[in-house]
Amino acid sequence: MCLGTDLFGSKRDEATCYGLLDYFHERGGSFVDTSNLYAAWLPGCHGGESETVIGRWLKSRRTRDQMVIATKLGFAYPGSQGGLNASQVERECEKSLQRLQTDRIDVYYSHGDDRSTPLAETMEAFHRLVSAGKVRAIGASNLSIWRIAESNLLSELRGWTAYCAVQQRYTYLRPRHNAKFGYRVPQVFINENLKDFAQFYGVTLIGYSVLLGGAYTRSPQDLPVQFAGPDTDACWTALKSVATETGYTMNQVIFAWMRQSSPAVLPIIAGSSVMQLQENIDSLRLTLSDDQMKRLDGHLPTWPS
Repeated sequence: MCLGTDLFGSKRDEATCYGLLDYFHERGGSFVDTSNLYAAWLPGCHGGESETVIGRWLKSRRTRDQMVIATKLGFAYPGSQGGLNASQVERECEKSLQRLQTDRIDVYYSHGDDRSTPLAETMEAFHRLVSAGKVRAIGASNLSIWRIAESNLLSELRGWTAYCAVQQRYTYLRPRHNAKFGYRVPQVFINENLKDFAQFYGVTLIGYSVLLGGAYTRSPQDLPVQFAGPDTDACWTALKSVATETGYTMNQVIFAWMRQSSPAVLPIIAGSSVMQLQENIDSLRLTLSDDQMKRLDGHLPTWPS
């Protein structure tokens, strides 16, 4: 599991952030996800708030060598014009390193696409950071599959570092065809083609917005409009049935289902309290039977492809 931190240092004060990070670390968690953008969209925030509080925690707890820190770049925020040109990649890396109070970023994501910059310029800039030891691995987030594939083919031909992880939006329910996500930044949903690509090439898939903002704790009528459709009721019933059988919550069943799927999708978890974080982590105790996995998968539509 990966700990999401988009509201750290903004809606989550430092004491709360430290408590969540402490609990995650004490339970064996080591993968933390952030971005240079977090949380520039909130009033009074300018970006970098999340990275800054994580950096303070790493220094305070002396845990840097025990953690895998992922951050991102690509979108504009105060002091950054955005984009993935070489100068921007190098400049934003230095700023993130300073805020995180570290000498390397474990996974550095392109946070979105930049059609105005040649792919070769972006991928070579990432490769230089890896060669310099400032970045250990690179990933893509909110990019279409053909852009990821083209980037990796280019890197293979030039001997550069390729994307080894892809972070996209994902949950149990399937969105309607052509559903749009993201009011701050465009969001791309993990689909069957991306799963096939990831499994064939050994690319790690990571899902965010897995719990739809708590929608699975309410009723199907409260689901986001993108998930309304003829398959939703049957999927919801199957999910609720498995939760009842196992004695776990629907949220926990979703995490177990993601873990046992092929390919597995690593979930980004979050919470405003330790209690919420505990529920997410406790899902690791759950192993679904083959029959339960078949029932959960059986009601899912085959799209999006």
